[in-house]
Amino acid sequence: MSVKVALIQLEVGDTADRADREERVASLVRTAASGGAQFVMLPELWPMGAFNTEHMRSSTSDLAGFINSMSVIARANRVWLHAGSDVEVLPGGTRYNTAAVFNPEGDLVSTYRKLHLWGGAEGEAAVLSAGDAPLQVQTPLGPTGVTTCYELRFPELYRALVDQGAQAYLVVAGWPQARVEHWRTLLRARAIENQAWVLGVNCVGTHAGVTMGGYSAVISPRGEVIAEASADAEEIIYADLDPEAVTQWRAKFGWLADRRTY
Repeated sequence: MSVKVALIQLEVGDTADRADREERVASLVRTAASGGAQFVMLPELWPMGAFNTEHMRSSTSDLAGFINSMSVIARANRVWLHAGSDVEVLPGGTRYNTAAVFNPEGDLVSTYRKLHLWGGAEGEAAVLSAGDAPLQVQTPLGPTGVTTCYELRFPELYRALVDQGAQAYLVVAGWPQARVEHWRTLLRARAIENQAWVLGVNCVGTHAGVTMGGYSAVISPRGEVIAEASADAEEIIYADLDPEAVTQWRAKFGWLADRRTY
């Protein structure tokens, strides 16, 4: 049975505040659900912007508000929701880039702290701490690996998840326009080499002086682009996914079983 997914390519700019974005997110998720979507995704760090390190540093959120508001949206629309991510601040001040996944009842299925942090002394790595474990959850897409943006550059993470049984990958991102062709290529590469569905949702707009690259996309286990958004518009893209396509493709071309360790 196919699953209809919706990727919300949100505009994240300097002119709209968090409350405005939350209102737009609620409206866009309603639109996606009205369009028949069963599984909805939002970009990375959309409440503040993935390049806005000053906001990451000044945030005092313990993630509770983000989780509560996203839970309400998932439950109200009866959808699975990958809510993107927000900064999570622990009592001692440690900060993470933390993603959250909800079921249609609004229950928090799991959170994921980003393992690979970009930017060294000038990016999120200078402000945030890395998580300590990959995450795979059971969703309507089957066993599903949860990853975030820059991690797309690390194929070993996706291999670790496929070894745990992953048949689909969710990639939420704030990927810049300057390197957007890397984004488009790597989404397909992760699908091809792991024979898995890949859903990558990016944002658009400009914040902290960086223009986002768009091109959110759904990639099949064969590496085919099933749906792709534009480079610069806030929009929703839809696709119908067959989870069984993974099993069928792997049975026909079983190169994952031919892997060797060295």
